[in-house]
Amino acid sequence: MNVLLTLLLAVQILTALGMIGLILLQHGKGADMGAAFGSGSSGSLFGASGSANFLSRSTAALATVFFVSTLALAYFGGSRPVSSGGSVLERTAAPAPAAAASAAAPVNQIPGLGAPLPVPVAPAPAVGASGAALIPTK
Repeated sequence: MNVLLTLLLAVQILTALGMIGLILLQHGKGADMGAAFGSGSSGSLFGASGSANFLSRSTAALATVFFVSTLALAYFGGSRPVSSGGSVLERTAAPAPAAAASAAAPVNQIPGLGAPLPVPVAPAPAVGASGAALIPTK
């Protein structure tokens, strides 16, 4: 099964590269208008209309192979055996007991002392109605 997936992936990569090359070789629609007025592009390797037919048919064939290999990769890649039933959240590991014990301890406790330190409470700053009191002065 692993060899089949590797072979399908290689076929998909090669067809993608082939499509890129063929698409870059094709002329745009504006190139035909230039050939009608004598710009010289009609003397190409495949002739005036032969290149469009050959390159477009080759691109269509490679696109078909690409889509078939993509569907095959999606089919075979999605058929992995499930390790256990249930959702992904049910398969997560439970937290370690040491982590749960440290989470229950007070945050501001100094190691070695038995009692937690008192948490200082800062008084709320007096804010003016316009917020101008928040602008720092020199």
